Amino acid sequence: MLQDDAPFDEQTLAQLHTYLARLPEPVRLVAWGNPAGNPGEQEAVRLGEYLAASFSAIEFQMRPRRINYAYYPVLGVMGLQDGEEVDYRVRFVGLPAGYQINALIGAIQAVAFRASNIEPRTRIILSKLTQKVDLEILTTAENEASTVLTTLASGLAVASAHINTYTLMTDVFPEAAFRYSVRQVPHLVINGRYHVSSLVDEEEMLRHIAAALKPAEPRRQQPGRDTAPPTDENS
Repeated sequence: MLQDDAPFDEQTLAQLHTYLARLPEPVRLVAWGNPAGNPGEQEAVRLGEYLAASFSAIEFQMRPRRINYAYYPVLGVMGLQDGEEVDYRVRFVGLPAGYQINALIGAIQAVAFRASNIEPRTRIILSKLTQKVDLEILTTAENEASTVLTTLASGLAVASAHINTYTLMTDVFPEAAFRYSVRQVPHLVINGRYHVSSLVDEEEMLRHIAAALKPAEPRRQQPGRDTAPPTDENS
């Protein structure tokens, strides 16, 4: 049973049956962290185990911390194909509490339905991707608007092997907001440098991804400026 301050109560769980009771494909939730670690890590275990016990299409696994993750817990939403795990690169960094439970549900549905929420035209465009795209969504437990953005980004990751999606809980890990100088959420960062501070729909997301993948224009040299490379003395 989830503790009293769990991300959802019994009434919410009853509502979740509408979304999770009839998933067409199985899903594995993976939590990286220490089961005896910080409160978020402990609650991730409770959340995963409770969802797995409540819905037959959901499995849960706890895995050790990884050196390439800076914050914990990290939750991954994986697909299962003939018993084999399929990593669609959908991650939650920090416990998805509050409204972000809805984002987690959206991600689970995106994986289970194999991104049926994505338009055919979008799939065609994504099939032409050749570069990696990292979508980082900065949000908080109290930010309802970002749930739509996470669900969309999760569908894009399922639809394209070049897309990675990370939902960052900045109320738990404010360092993520400081890193990008983000003062309000939701906030989308593409490939660590391209920023979007408003909600976007599917078509707008594709435009932003295309813009983020454009090579940076070389800086023009000002007339009269020395173009020689710096030496050790003036570098």
